[in-house]
Amino acid sequence: MLDVSDLHVSYGNVEAVRGVSMSTTPGKITLVLGANGAGKTTTLKAVAGLEKPVSGKVTLDGTDLTGLAPHKIVRHGVSLVPEGRRIFGPLTVAENLRMGAYTADKSLVAETLERVHEMFPILQQRADSAAGLLSGGEQQMLAFGRALMAQPKIMLLDEPSMGLAPAIVDSILAKVRQMADSGIGILMVEQNAEAGLDVADDVVAVARGEVIFAGAASEARDNSAVLRAFLGEAALAGSDD
Repeated sequence: MLDVSDLHVSYGNVEAVRGVSMSTTPGKITLVLGANGAGKTTTLKAVAGLEKPVSGKVTLDGTDLTGLAPHKIVRHGVSLVPEGRRIFGPLTVAENLRMGAYTADKSLVAETLERVHEMFPILQQRADSAAGLLSGGEQQMLAFGRALMAQPKIMLLDEPSMGLAPAIVDSILAKVRQMADSGIGILMVEQNAEAGLDVADDVVAVARGEVIFAGAASEARDNSAVLRAFLGEAALAGSDD
C-alpha cells in the first residue's frame, strides 16, 4: 500500500500542501479532485520525489520513501505519468519504452514489454514511429507504457485526460481501470471529475492544500464537500455548510 501521511510542502513562504493524507492499494484507483491550485499536482510530485516535503511521510508497504531521489522511488515501485505526458518526441515509440525500463530488473524487461504491447497494441504497431507523430491519445498510452516498463506497484497519474478529445477520454480512462485491474495501485489527479468518478474506487477531495473529503467514489458524487473542492475557492467561501 502507498500511504501519504500528514504531508506538508511549501514553495518559499507559501504552503501549497497542508497536512494531506491519502492512500491507494494494489488494484484500486484513488481519484484526487480539486480546483486549480488546490495542491494536487504538488502532492504527486512530493510522492515521486520531485518536491521535497517540509514534513510528513510517504511509505510503500512500510518502507519510508520520504525525500528519496526520484530514481530511487521508481526502483521501490512508484512510477509517475506527468501532466502533459512529456514523452521524448524525437525518439521512437520503442526507444521511449526502453527509457522507462532504465531502473527495472533487466531480466524482466522483455516480459514487461510483452505485457505493455498486450495492453496497448498500438505501441507495438507504431514501434518504429517517432513518438512526436502519435496522436494525443496514442501519446498518453505511450506515457502509460513507459511508466509500466519500470514494473511499478503504484502509478501516479497527473491529468491523464488533459488535452484529449472527449471521444478519447473514456477509452484512456478505461485503460487506467485495466491497469488497476492488473494489480497496480493508482493515485490519479483528474480534472474531468465525471469521467474520473466512473472508473475510481475511492476519492480524495482537496481544497487550499487540505483534504476535505475522503471516501468511496460511490459516496462522492453528491457530497457537498467534493463539489466545493471541484468548483473552487468561490464556492467554498460562499457556502454555508
